Amino acid sequence: MGKLALHWRILLGMAAGVIFAAILIQFSWGKGFIVDWIKPFGTIFINVLKLIAIPLILASLIKGISDLNNITQLSKIGFRTLGFYVMTTVLAVSLGLVIVNVVKPGNAVTEDTRAQLMASYEKQAGDRITAAEKQKQAGPLKPLEDLVPENIVAAASSNGNMLQVIVFAIFFGIGLILIPKESAAPVKGFFSGLNDVVLKMIDLIMLAAPFGVFALLAAIVAEAPGTDLFIALLWYAVSVVLGLALLYCLYLTLVWVFAKRSPSFFLKGIIPAQLLAFSTSSSAATLPVTMERVTEHLGVDEEVASFVLPIGATVNMDGTSLYQAVAAVFIAQTFGMELSLGVQLGIILTATLASIGSAAVPGAGMVMLVIVLAQAGIPEVGLALIFAIDRPLDMCRTTINVTGDATVSMIVANSIGKLGEPKPVEWDERLDEVI
Repeated sequence: MGKLALHWRILLGMAAGVIFAAILIQFSWGKGFIVDWIKPFGTIFINVLKLIAIPLILASLIKGISDLNNITQLSKIGFRTLGFYVMTTVLAVSLGLVIVNVVKPGNAVTEDTRAQLMASYEKQAGDRITAAEKQKQAGPLKPLEDLVPENIVAAASSNGNMLQVIVFAIFFGIGLILIPKESAAPVKGFFSGLNDVVLKMIDLIMLAAPFGVFALLAAIVAEAPGTDLFIALLWYAVSVVLGLALLYCLYLTLVWVFAKRSPSFFLKGIIPAQLLAFSTSSSAATLPVTMERVTEHLGVDEEVASFVLPIGATVNMDGTSLYQAVAAVFIAQTFGMELSLGVQLGIILTATLASIGSAAVPGAGMVMLVIVLAQAGIPEVGLALIFAIDRPLDMCRTTINVTGDATVSMIVANSIGKLGEPKPVEWDERLDEVI
C-alpha cells in the first residue's frame, strides 16, 4: 500500500471503510463494535487536524507577512497585489456560497438519515446550533468587536476563536516588518522553522489519512446507514467542480479586461504550470515553473513576478476558499442546520483570512476548513463526509490557485507598465517534461 499515491490510498481507505461497515452492520454486534473500536481512531484523526490548526495559521501567516521585508514593498506593487488577491478570494468564496445555496447538495440527505446523524452527534451539533442562535441575537457590530482578542493566549486555546488569532498574526507580522532587521531576524527564523515543522507534521498526518478515512466512513455508515449520503456527496463534488470551472472562466475574463491579453494566449503560456499543479496538489512545488512561464511566456517583468507569485503561493488560495465555502454549507445542510446571512458572511470573512494562512501543500486546505467550520458553528465531525474525495478535488483547486496567481501577476504588471511582449509560446520540450 505504501507504493500507491496518497490519493489512491485515501480512496481505498474510503471504500474499505464503507464495505467493512456494510458487512458488520448485518450482525447484531456490528454497530457496537464499530462505535467502540473503530470510530475512536477517526475521532483521533480529526483531533490531530484540529491540533495543528492554530500553529499552522500563526506560523504561515506571520512568515508570509514578515517576508515582505518592509512596509514600502506594500506600496505600488504590494497594495495592488494584495488588493487583487483579496478581491478574487472574496469573489471565489461568494461564488461558492451562491452555488451551494442553489444546488443544495446536502438536501439530498433524507430526514431519517439526518435525524440519525443529529442523534449520533447530538451534543456537538446542539452546542453549535445554540452558539449560532446566540450569534443571531448579537448586535450588528458584534462580529467586528469579536475580531480583537483581549488575551491572545485565551484566544489561541480554542479553534472557534481563529479569527482573533489571525488578527493577532497579521498585527505581529506587521510589527516584525517595522523593527530593525537584526532584531527581527531571530524571530523570523523561529517562525520560519516553526512553519517547516508544522508542514512536516501535515505530511505525517496525511500518511495516516487512509486509516483515518477508513474509521470515519465506517462510523458514518454504521451510525447513519443510507445511500442518500453518498448521493449528496456526489452533488457536493459537482458543486465544487462547477464553482472552480466558473472561477476559471472569471480569470480568463480578468486577463482579457485588465491585462489586455487573449484567453488563448494566457492558456498557452500557463498550461504547463497548471498540469504540474494538478499532479502535485502543491502551489509551492509548482512555483518555479509558474515563475518561468509567467516571465518568459506571458511577458510579466521579473521584478513583478518575483514579488507577486511567491506571495500568491502563500496568501492567494481562491480555489481552496471556494471549496471551503461549499464544504461548510454542505455539511451544515447535511446536519439540517439553517445558516443565516450573517453566518454566511462570516464564512466569507473567515475563508478569506484563513486562505491567507493556508500552507501551499497538499492537505492544508482540510486543516483550514476546520477553522471555517468552528467559526461558523458547524460540527467539525462533518469532515468525515468529504474527506474521502478531498484529494481529487484538491488537485483541481490547486490548479485554480496557480491560475489565480498568474492572472494577478499579469494584471499588476500591466497596471504599472511592466507587461511586455514575450517570446512566442510553443508546445516545447518543457511541456513534454511536465506531462
